[in-house]
Amino acid sequence: MIDPVLLRDNPELVKRSQEARGESPDTVDVAVEADRARRAAITTFEELRAAQNAHGKRVAQAPKEEKAALVAEGRLLSERVKQAQHAVTAAEEASTEAFSAIENIVIEGVPAGGEDEFVTLRTHGEVPAFGFEPRDHLELGERLGAIDMERGTKVSGSRFYFLTGIGARLEIAMMNLGLDRALQAGFTPIIPPTLVRPEVMRGTGFLGKHAAEVYHLDDEDLYLVGTSEVPLAGYHMDEILDLSRGPKRYAGWSTCYRSEAGSYGKDTRGIIRVHQFNKLEMFVYTTPEAAEEEHLRLVELQERMLQDLGLSYRVIDVAAGDLGASAARKYDVEAWVPTQNAYRELTSTSNCTTYQARRLDIRYRTPAVDGKGAGKTQPVATLNGTLATTRWIVALLETHQREDGSVTVPEVLRPFLGGLEVMEPIA
Repeated sequence: MIDPVLLRDNPELVKRSQEARGESPDTVDVAVEADRARRAAITTFEELRAAQNAHGKRVAQAPKEEKAALVAEGRLLSERVKQAQHAVTAAEEASTEAFSAIENIVIEGVPAGGEDEFVTLRTHGEVPAFGFEPRDHLELGERLGAIDMERGTKVSGSRFYFLTGIGARLEIAMMNLGLDRALQAGFTPIIPPTLVRPEVMRGTGFLGKHAAEVYHLDDEDLYLVGTSEVPLAGYHMDEILDLSRGPKRYAGWSTCYRSEAGSYGKDTRGIIRVHQFNKLEMFVYTTPEAAEEEHLRLVELQERMLQDLGLSYRVIDVAAGDLGASAARKYDVEAWVPTQNAYRELTSTSNCTTYQARRLDIRYRTPAVDGKGAGKTQPVATLNGTLATTRWIVALLETHQREDGSVTVPEVLRPFLGGLEVMEPIA
């Protein structure tokens, strides 16, 4: 949810942000009016409550012969107070709905437009060249005994798979490498629940126009998470954090679930776009002033991982229309996939500013003025970013393949695989 003060003071800024995202600026006018109506309803209620309290004192002090009339008058006033209270509830619900239609305010400099209007910030590494016809990740994975799509489909349906043998070991090795890096960078490891309540899923911004991508268990009214960003955002819900010693940084290791609604016919081969995968997600709570610097730090951690894995990649500044409701800016790191002759997203990292924190009521206390008394509470900023995930196997296998179908293990992963240097096809 955006800052209501910003909406009142600078609605044109909010409109420009909506337009950059490809959304209607009319949502801003609706929210401004809903906010005005809510504040007016609260004022009316408070005035009537004050009048009711004053009237109660008059009744208590009135002569006996005047009490009956005053009591009758008090009943009418009490009814008006109840009606005013109902009006406040209705106005607050309307205001919440109107505010929910406005996505996070994009940070200045974010490119406008949709999915194809991103800006490439930098590239790293040479595009792999082979003296033979490269195999795609699924063929390599099947030869290595690492990926079994056929049995995944038999057991669970399309877009499911088994990672077997060296495939399972490779994913665990990659995740452990990421976890080691996260620990070195000061992150606290967490294995979170993968089912969350509606208020948590809604609070993180995943129940808007992309709600169809989220799995819902109707009987329990719980949602399966598509990223541990969701439970990690809810971890400090309704709390006041102490950020005096710096940001709170967490690394969540979890299985993730996505329905991939709207992706019919896309990436149906292999494990690029699947319903279930594992991911190590960085999540940070910090002050709004420190958020952009923290964002760059997350990108640096991601790039270092891909560099050490020997992958060629580019970093893009995602256009406003492709951000998602919560993100004010998002950087994607896309690795080169040889058989697709294209860069494909391996990681993303988003600065959600105070948008999620306002929805989830997560605040921090500012320093006291002149060292006296307690400071005010303000919403924190939240950020998230991938540090390892199943999809990375695609780029790893294709980039490091050899003509005989074997795959060289990146040196940084070898300690996590018992010193294995080459993954060999099975007989």
